[in-house]
Amino acid sequence: MKRSVLTRYRVMAYVTGVLLVLLTLGVIAKYLLSMDGAESFTRVVGIAHGWLYILYLVFAFDLGSKAKWPVKKQLWVLLAGTIPAAAFFVERKVSHELEGKVAQGAPATAKA
Repeated sequence: MKRSVLTRYRVMAYVTGVLLVLLTLGVIAKYLLSMDGAESFTRVVGIAHGWLYILYLVFAFDLGSKAKWPVKKQLWVLLAGTIPAAAFFVERKVSHELEGKVAQGAPATAKA
């Protein structure tokens, strides 16, 4: 498996996770604190999270299919982008697990 597959998953996991945490804070500010400007903030962050979550799904599915994960594990990784802060923990676990596979798939470099 190429390192780029894992790297793009990791980037999207962090982006999706950050946007979901911001969206959660925006919803709290909008509904519990009735803050001015929270509605437009929540709308913008919600739209960004929605579109980027679709990219996250594509990249996570690609990673899971190349890593030959079972269906349950694949679903857990796909749903991690919908639970605030879960994407960070799942990304860390997946990265540690797949580092060995990425290292094995990398071609050896010749030293001069």
